[in-house]
Amino acid sequence: MQQTGLSNRVSDVSLPSSDDIDSKDIIIALWKGKLIIAVVTFVFAAIAVVYALTAKQVWTTQSLITYPQVSDFSDYRQMVSDYQPIFDVYQDDGTVLVSHKLDDIILPKTLFDIFIQQFESRANKKAYIGDNVEFQRELNQVKADVQGSTERDVTKQESRLYSEWFAKLAADHEVNQYTLQGQLSTADDSYAFLSGYIDFVAEKSRSIAVANFYSVVASKRSEIMQQQALFTDQARSRLLNERAQAQYALEIALAAGLDKPQQNLNSEDLFAINIGADALAAKVKVLGGLTQLSIIEPRLHQLNAKFDLLNNLTINPDVVFNTFQFIESPEKPISRTSPKRPLVAIFGALFGGILGAIIVLIRAFSPKKED
Repeated sequence: MQQTGLSNRVSDVSLPSSDDIDSKDIIIALWKGKLIIAVVTFVFAAIAVVYALTAKQVWTTQSLITYPQVSDFSDYRQMVSDYQPIFDVYQDDGTVLVSHKLDDIILPKTLFDIFIQQFESRANKKAYIGDNVEFQRELNQVKADVQGSTERDVTKQESRLYSEWFAKLAADHEVNQYTLQGQLSTADDSYAFLSGYIDFVAEKSRSIAVANFYSVVASKRSEIMQQQALFTDQARSRLLNERAQAQYALEIALAAGLDKPQQNLNSEDLFAINIGADALAAKVKVLGGLTQLSIIEPRLHQLNAKFDLLNNLTINPDVVFNTFQFIESPEKPISRTSPKRPLVAIFGALFGGILGAIIVLIRAFSPKKED
């Protein structure tokens, strides 16, 4: 009898099986606990709204760019093209071998690559954000928070802050184009942030493109000057040799008493006297007063012409041109990137409702202890 009574009591406190609970019971339980569900839903919705209103906002300004058109850098292209004759090779038969040394400098892809490299440069980002008021405020806060810490810890915290700000300026690659992004806490600030950095990088890119061209021209100038020095030395040596040969031939002709040209003498001799002493004397005089070395070395004439052109042309460091083209220029964003306040509020209320329902169902169907 005692064992049977114990079994009955255990049976009374056992959990209800799934067959004992149907949807009707659940609905009734939820209806009875509707106040709890409403309270929990309201609490979590309120928390979500407070978070959405107080969380730091992020606004993103975007711009889409691609390779520049020829018209975008026509002045720069013309400046480079003016130097083309200096790089071409002029042959003795009058033909010209066109040099392609300057081709890469004025390719749209070359200019665009310079812009992207400068946009993604951490050094440029660091220089640009250093003047940002919001960044300065956060940097000062970091320095205040790490007072008394080791220099290594201070450097680590500052590096972390810089990395966070570097990520606010991003360039996402697509086919033949890039999407540029700038993020800050307000729409106006994010627009000014990205637009200012694009202008900053564009100026850097122009300077680098001109500097690259200047380096190529400087290298060519050095090459021409070396060739001039080489050919000038060769021409002077040849002139001295020609004058010495003429002087020796004159002495031989005078000793032989040959004043006039002689047709029966070999003109290919080392000290040819076939033109006679009178002509040889005139030749020695002319060679002694000759200063135009390009007569002796014709290649000097071409080099001198190129060098004169180099001196007459100037590279304008302030030439205005673009290294990219806007597909979509920056515009002020009309909605924040985060937090999405309506979504935050909805998910907060949804989570609260689900949690409230779970609480009600647990209370309704959990076994009750008997006294």
